[in-house]
Amino acid sequence: MKTLTVIDTFGFFFRSFYALPPLKNSQGFPTGLLTGFANLIYNLEKEYPTDYLLFALDAPGPSFRQKIDPNYKAQRPEAPPELKQQLPVAIEWIEKMGLSKLSLENFEADDVIASMVKCAKEQGIKVRIVSHDKDLYQLVDDGKVVLFDPMKKVEMDEEGVYQKYGVHPRQFTDYQALIGDSSDNVPGVPGIGPKTAVKLLSQFDTLDNIYAKIDEVKPERIKNLLIKHKDDAYRSKELVTLRSDIFDNCDLTAFSMPPNDPLVNIKDELEKYELRNILRRIEKETSVGTVNEPKKKSLSFEPVLIDNARKLFEVLESIDDDALVSFDTETDALDTKTASIVGFSFCFEESKAYYVPIAHNYLGVGSQVSLEDAKKALEILFKKRLFGHNLKFDLGLLYKVFGFDEVEPFADTMLLAWLVDPEGAVGLDRLSMRYFDYEMVSFKDTVKKGENFSSVHIEEACKYAAEDAWMSYKLYFKLIEILKLQGAEHLISEAKNIEYPFINLLICMEHHGIAIDIDRFESLKNEISGRLKELTSQIYELAGQEFNINSPKQLGHILFEVLELPTGKKTKTGYSTNEKVLDSLKDAHPIIPKIQDFRELHKLMSTYIDPLLKLGKKDSKHRIYTSFMQTGTATGRLSSKNPNLQNIPVKTEEGRRIREGFIASEGYKLVGIDYSQIELRFLAHFSEDPVLTKAFKDNKDIHMETAIKLFGPEEAASKRNIAKTVNFGLLYGMGSRKLSQTLGISTKEAKVIIENYFASFPTVKEFLLSIESKAKEQGYVETLLGRRRYFDFEHANAMQMAAYLREAGNTLFQGSTADLIKMAMLNIHKMIKEQNLDAAILLQIHDELIFEIKDEEAELLASKFSQIMVESIKLNVPLKTSINIGKRWSELK
Repeated sequence: MKTLTVIDTFGFFFRSFYALPPLKNSQGFPTGLLTGFANLIYNLEKEYPTDYLLFALDAPGPSFRQKIDPNYKAQRPEAPPELKQQLPVAIEWIEKMGLSKLSLENFEADDVIASMVKCAKEQGIKVRIVSHDKDLYQLVDDGKVVLFDPMKKVEMDEEGVYQKYGVHPRQFTDYQALIGDSSDNVPGVPGIGPKTAVKLLSQFDTLDNIYAKIDEVKPERIKNLLIKHKDDAYRSKELVTLRSDIFDNCDLTAFSMPPNDPLVNIKDELEKYELRNILRRIEKETSVGTVNEPKKKSLSFEPVLIDNARKLFEVLESIDDDALVSFDTETDALDTKTASIVGFSFCFEESKAYYVPIAHNYLGVGSQVSLEDAKKALEILFKKRLFGHNLKFDLGLLYKVFGFDEVEPFADTMLLAWLVDPEGAVGLDRLSMRYFDYEMVSFKDTVKKGENFSSVHIEEACKYAAEDAWMSYKLYFKLIEILKLQGAEHLISEAKNIEYPFINLLICMEHHGIAIDIDRFESLKNEISGRLKELTSQIYELAGQEFNINSPKQLGHILFEVLELPTGKKTKTGYSTNEKVLDSLKDAHPIIPKIQDFRELHKLMSTYIDPLLKLGKKDSKHRIYTSFMQTGTATGRLSSKNPNLQNIPVKTEEGRRIREGFIASEGYKLVGIDYSQIELRFLAHFSEDPVLTKAFKDNKDIHMETAIKLFGPEEAASKRNIAKTVNFGLLYGMGSRKLSQTLGISTKEAKVIIENYFASFPTVKEFLLSIESKAKEQGYVETLLGRRRYFDFEHANAMQMAAYLREAGNTLFQGSTADLIKMAMLNIHKMIKEQNLDAAILLQIHDELIFEIKDEEAELLASKFSQIMVESIKLNVPLKTSINIGKRWSELK
């Protein structure tokens, strides 16, 4: 598939300017932005080849959005002089390099990007958008459109958007319409923040559906805010929705990458602005005539093929007992439950690595090591100080294939890389580039499309596989060195005590899975299918003909041409039939509410019922197996994927019906144990506030105690929910303006509440401010176990600074909770193993654990596990949990 890379030009330039130090040439001209730009061009084609490249620009003057709302972007601060000096130079460079730029009067760069995305998708071309702008998340489409961060070198797909915001890309404009955007003066619905927006969209799916079912919105305060600010919400959606139809036609060949390195065309400019590092790189390549050849590897090693048992055991015997050995497996699939081993590689010295083929399968394949000898060899390796990169995969595979007992790894370089930089990419190839400027052999260049690793010729496989083990070996020492340089040597122990043992626990959870009630899902599917069929019939009867209800084009034809309903805007692709349009027509014809019901049920079927039922039927025990990601978040929380079982809805009727379908096996119960108000307990522990601490020690209702402090005993009961909002809001840096919006009160009233709160808990404010000041002073914040999250305060603008400070507090409390629950899980897992208990940890969802336990032992073991959870660490305040037991997941809350 060909690729179009579109650069959000000004967005990238601004970020480069703030990300790099205030560089200048000898004439005093600022060069930070120019340096970042040159580095992007140098790295882009070498690391992320593209067929077409386009720089999208804002057109001069106001866009059509200012006509919708004159306040749109009205308060954007003036760009710093040093930035304004470099912008025209950088834009001129685009043309001098022979690259393409595009803008259109009355539109913004984001509209250009959206229109190019539509054009590329129609032509089957993948789009990589280089931007950090959340407005573009609405365009993300798995397999077709990703957002790429060139500084962190990570791509944002649909799952990434969901993990970050809790909504799907298709819901992003509705999400922005609800929360607004203060940086662009997009009003949103005052009083509704991200969490509330996520809850609303989780329940109602779209903004239109929220208003269509406004009477179902709870609590009353939120419903009233939505009603009051409906015009604001829809105006906001209009402001944030990108236009994808601004060009009559598009010929992507106009944006083809030039045949030569674009930087060669601006060598004189690079010399003028003294970008010497870039100059040295391109001059070196030019001198050896390799400008258009793949990047040369400055590092080298010897890949050694071991294709017989005698040679294999000779090499293994030569390894010292205390040697560090890196290890990797090659398989014929990526799912360890179904994959078979094809070979393995290992490395125990600086300049040599070995590959052992086991099950390559092609015509004329050479000699290989038998599975039996491979097992003996692995047993020897397991006695060494063995490590690897993403060992959860390798060990999970080997446990299944060979039935090995759990092996405690010496290290895992993926986890070490995450501890070094929890927001950086942790893939081996990315780390190789980052730390060694070394480009590894790619999987796609090794394995032909439609084949697997067993089809790769052994000699070629040796180069690829041995390189993985060799790079892991080098990376281990590099990462240990970085931790020491960071003054974070304590994380080596944290990794050994927590992160590495946690690998085996996650393998157990992934292999155990969770059962679903096929009959319940089938019944639900039949019920929904029946309702959909009935609705389809009713819609056809009302329309007077059959058509594809899911086709906006055909639906538009029926509504506005056949039934002649009042038309909205007609685009090039037909009439708009989105929820807003349907909602405006709900009283115009009885077909409209039928279509709205059809859409809601169809989403329930396609998003949850069908995918989960399909996965359950694939397994003989009707169990669903998720993959847990230990490095998936910067705070340390676990995340899950394929499927994401941490996101099954809980607060809607539909969500509860889905959870009813998750069950315990015959003879077992599901047990849910979650920590009570854990983040507030950490606040009491860290701040040592005497009032807060005493309330927890006396086992008081902390929200009621806060209400009493703020409003007095007589009003406390009626205002407990307000106190709860204040407790959690101030924990994460909520100010008076946000509190006033959330509670629907004046800013003055909110300010008084905050002042009273901090007066009631005297050391809390001082502690929360100390988090910020310490983070700014150190450049990072530490969790309970000393895991760090770093922030680039030095180059942050005002908005970034505010975000970093919020994230610092968020990391301390959420990260410490993640530390605690990991320790508890490890202690419980150890108990299950040592006592051979008939119990298993199934899921971890933030501060809750879900177990499957034998019926007759459920209550006893739930009590024991709860005790372990509250005793896993001693805080200044007691920990508390709640226990729920049932046959179905829906019964646990």
